[in-house]
Amino acid sequence: MSRREEYEERTEALLAPIAQANGVSVYDVEYVKEGADYYLRAYIDKPEGVSILDCENVSRSLSDELDREDFIPDAYVLEVSSPGLGRTLKKDRHLRNSIGREVEVKLFKPLEGRREFAGRLESFDADSIVILEGEAQRSFQRSQIALIRLAMDF
Repeated sequence: MSRREEYEERTEALLAPIAQANGVSVYDVEYVKEGADYYLRAYIDKPEGVSILDCENVSRSLSDELDREDFIPDAYVLEVSSPGLGRTLKKDRHLRNSIGREVEVKLFKPLEGRREFAGRLESFDADSIVILEGEAQRSFQRSQIALIRLAMDF
């Protein structure tokens, strides 16, 4: 397990009871370096949408727990927010909750001259993701996919 994965896993374990106590669920946790700075991002969600107050309450409690545990030696910025409308589908639980919804798929390399596809998420397994694009069913190897997210339809 990489250092990043360890920090994310431990943070998610701290975040889970805090989220539950605040009436939200944990969507994802990521630890990233952007430029010279590290960011620890916690994404929370609830069916009716996350408010600023939800983020503030969770952030304060999580910050206190992270200070108590002190397992990240680097200086970092803690951010707590909603995953947003066009949320990235990184984990199997994200995909499972999005079956039947419209998604956008971006590939690392072109397939049939295209890198971007959009359609209804039909199914997935450990190796592949299947969408229905119009009348055509398309299957992508997970290793081909750079990004898959919910489509934002305005």
